[in-house]
Amino acid sequence: MKNLSRNLLIAAAIIVAGFLVYTFRNIVSYIMIAWVLSMIGQPLSSFFQRRLHIGKWTAGPITGAVLTILCFFIVLISLILLFVPMFIQQASNLATVDYSAIARTIEEPISNVQQWLSSRGIQLDSSAPEDWLRNMFAKTFDPTRLGAIVTGVLSAASGLIVDISCIVFITFFFLKEKGLFVNVITVLAPAKSENKILEAVDIIGRLLTRYFAGILIQMVVITVYVSVLLTILGVKNALLIGFFAALMNVIPYLGPFIGGALGIIITITSNVDVDFYSELLPLLIKVALVFATVQMLDNYFLSPYIFSSSVLAHPLEIFLVILMGAQISGIGGMIMAIPVYTVLRVIAKEFLHQFRVVQALTDKMEEEGY
Repeated sequence: MKNLSRNLLIAAAIIVAGFLVYTFRNIVSYIMIAWVLSMIGQPLSSFFQRRLHIGKWTAGPITGAVLTILCFFIVLISLILLFVPMFIQQASNLATVDYSAIARTIEEPISNVQQWLSSRGIQLDSSAPEDWLRNMFAKTFDPTRLGAIVTGVLSAASGLIVDISCIVFITFFFLKEKGLFVNVITVLAPAKSENKILEAVDIIGRLLTRYFAGILIQMVVITVYVSVLLTILGVKNALLIGFFAALMNVIPYLGPFIGGALGIIITITSNVDVDFYSELLPLLIKVALVFATVQMLDNYFLSPYIFSSSVLAHPLEIFLVILMGAQISGIGGMIMAIPVYTVLRVIAKEFLHQFRVVQALTDKMEEEGY
């Protein structure tokens, strides 16, 4: 009875904690992101404190934290300066799209497809390609919607500024006071559970660091791979397409298809004045082949390392968790599914190890010494 009461109490505590985390999920996200950033930046902050000397003055924790955060911003601003002009150029291409030029480019292949379908008894809308394109783009670039678009952009920008400000503020204190996050967690928990909590936080930190480092490596590899191949094959805006591919690939399973579709769209809008069969079609085939090889590279080499090896979980387990994340919160849920699942597994391993299902889910962690 004592064991049953204890297990029920633990289950009730987990349910309450889960409810609180879900209710304050934005704040929890800020804290978790800041914690990961502080772990990434801690070696850099320590380096500044050891090496930065001007006369008798020596850099302290505050200086180390500030300089580390400045380094993060330098990297972020460099990426913005590199890619935003390309984004603006592509947006300009779409906003000033020449429907007649695109229509002339795709009119013949569309006509051939319609004839082939008609020969098999399938009738489609016979509107001219130019009218079809104009209707498709009209909703996006309708001047009457400009006010709503500007309002939406400003709202998103203000929300992003608030998010970044909160994360930076929390990251500063995590960098300045090493161990602050762990101290806060242990203070909130019973004293008898302190050792288990310290162990759980340590394991979570190591696993999440491996996971996010793997994601960063994945993005760099895909950006370089796609950009270099497309440049060699003579495709315009190769770097932009490669960056989009890497960025979208963060979305498990679905991301590569979105990246490939964006790559094809960018290729079409960058080559609206060329002949379809002799020039545009070969370019599209090259882009499609590059993304096909990226998919194989990601499926057989990158993803198994990142999703399975870094968090020590079975690939099928990861797949099901991502599906659950998608069911709960769409694309955002897919992105956050693995980090959240990693945290839950470690907590279950430390506090619910007596259950067979927990033992089965964490046996790989045991084998690896976590």
